[in-house]
Amino acid sequence: MTDQHSPSPSVHDLATWEPVLRLLRNNGAEEQAGPSLRVAGRIGRGGWSLPLRRRLDTPGRAAQAEDMRDEAEAVERVRHALADAGVDDVSFTAEIAPTGKTTLRLLGPSPAVEPGIGTPHPGALLLVEGAIPHPWRCLPEPAPAAEPAPSADVALLERTLRERLPDAIGATEAEIATAEARLGVTLPEELKALYRVTRSRWQDWGEDHEAAERACRAVGCELFALDDLYIADAPSRHCRWEFAAHEAVVTPPDAAVQGLVGSPGWIAFGDNGGGDRLAVDLTPGPRGHVGQIIMLSHEETTGAELLADSLTDLVLDRPSGHRGGRRHDQPPAVAHVNIRSLKSVEAAAHPGLEVLSLGVWDDAPFSLAPVVGLPRLRTLTAYPGTLADPLEITKLTGLEFLELGPQEWRVLLDAGAVPRSLLAAAVTVHGDHDPLPIVALANELLALWDRPQIIQTVLEGDLGPLS
Repeated sequence: MTDQHSPSPSVHDLATWEPVLRLLRNNGAEEQAGPSLRVAGRIGRGGWSLPLRRRLDTPGRAAQAEDMRDEAEAVERVRHALADAGVDDVSFTAEIAPTGKTTLRLLGPSPAVEPGIGTPHPGALLLVEGAIPHPWRCLPEPAPAAEPAPSADVALLERTLRERLPDAIGATEAEIATAEARLGVTLPEELKALYRVTRSRWQDWGEDHEAAERACRAVGCELFALDDLYIADAPSRHCRWEFAAHEAVVTPPDAAVQGLVGSPGWIAFGDNGGGDRLAVDLTPGPRGHVGQIIMLSHEETTGAELLADSLTDLVLDRPSGHRGGRRHDQPPAVAHVNIRSLKSVEAAAHPGLEVLSLGVWDDAPFSLAPVVGLPRLRTLTAYPGTLADPLEITKLTGLEFLELGPQEWRVLLDAGAVPRSLLAAAVTVHGDHDPLPIVALANELLALWDRPQIIQTVLEGDLGPLS
């Protein structure tokens, strides 16, 4: 879909883009293969990706800010325009003739498309409005037999903290009640005892960094203020669709912590100083304790690590000795078939398979027959050329996410065989492909679900001849 006459905020003025286009033209002039230079990139308010050949640093010399000054200054004008227009990210292609005549195409954005990462091509296509990946829909399993750990000792915890933090300002019962009302959950007694000793507000330390550090050492983490407690549920652990669809929630029978994305019973109260959140767990796994302390890694999107059986143990530096939670006797819910992992689809197939990823492969393409009828298979990704017959996908009736190369999608579209069970999809692109055909393909898929298209805005102008 092309818009030749759309309203023109500054992001739609060619003058806004001229510094970027001149930079790309100057950089690519030596490699220009045809009568016109064709370039593509992406610029967002949080970063950018441009096809520039950057100077190799002198051995022993670190990259300097001035090495990218021209690039940063050129991009900054576009980023300001995006901010003014309330747009987070935009892809573009440009064709620049030797005379300077330029055609710039801005691609999107669309509320139904996630931006690509380091590429001008679109990311995941959100085919059903508001749909979320399966792991993010999983709720905790009940554990009716779970109880607080024997080590949980509210009196000992409070006494220890008061000895360590004699001058701290504690929360009132009214402040604790306000926090509970905001969170919609009753705080466990250990957590209440902690905040009765210190409510951990920065202003209470009077800008005294040493006092704040003493509080961290006393508790065993960077403690959140009572006002900043939050529920570490699934929505709080954001992940792009294309990555989230490849996760699986698995809780082994001997696990202390459920392998969830998040839980309404995970109350985040601190940080380890490296971006990992500490939480009190009120929905433990089969072998866990109510009120145990877990850590949610900022590098992972499912599960959590057990740190201590109770908050008392955390403060007294008594780590948990539990070592369960690994399922070596069960085939994985997420299977990778490629030159360095499993060597066949047959090897990946089992009733619990949820995600199948066919990666780089240098032998005959695969049949999907071994996974037809598997009850839990919901995600399929296939590197271009790895499927013997893309139409076999029609036999996978439970797919929610499908990622294929352009040719495989073309087969499904031409046959009217795109699975209607899909919630999201993606087009796999490797190498230096022209984004325009990929955008057209994405728009065909979006149209099947009557979703907003990726709009092309065409800007034309003249940069003048290359000096």
